[in-house]
Amino acid sequence: MADEHCHLFNITKNYTAQDLAAFHGHLGPFIVLGYRMGRYARDHFCDDPFSLKAAVHCSGTPPESCVVDGVQLGSGCTLGKRNIEIVMSPSVQCVFTGNGKTLVLTPKPYTPPKDDGHHYEAAIEHFALDLFNKTDNNLFTIRLA
Repeated sequence: MADEHCHLFNITKNYTAQDLAAFHGHLGPFIVLGYRMGRYARDHFCDDPFSLKAAVHCSGTPPESCVVDGVQLGSGCTLGKRNIEIVMSPSVQCVFTGNGKTLVLTPKPYTPPKDDGHHYEAAIEHFALDLFNKTDNNLFTIRLA
C-alpha cells in the first residue's frame, strides 16, 4: 500500500487506439488484443499493478509478441517491475495471477487481412480498429482457473 500522501500511485488510464499506435509505432491486431486483455484483467480481476502478474504465451516473435506491449499498457504489468513474462507457445494466451487467483484470457479465432501487396498496412490498421471496438466477449474467452 502506498503512503497516504502519495498521489501518483496505481493510476489507471483508458488508452485510445491512437495512444497504442504512438507507443508501439503502428496499430496492429496483437497490441490491441494485448491491451484489451490487460485492461480486462485490471478492471475485473486485480486492480493492483504490483500484485498482478502476467504470463504472455505466444511465439515470442512479431507480430504475436506485440501482444506484450498491449498487456503492459492495459494491465500495468511491466518489464521494469518484472511482473510480466513471455512464455514461448504455439498459441496466444494471457495468464494473469493475483490475490491467489488465476485468470486465463484466450483470443477468439479471427482472420486478418491477407497481404495482397497493396495497402496492406492500411488494411491491418482498419482490422485492428475493428478489434479495438469489439466487446470483450467477442475478442477473447474468459476463464478463472
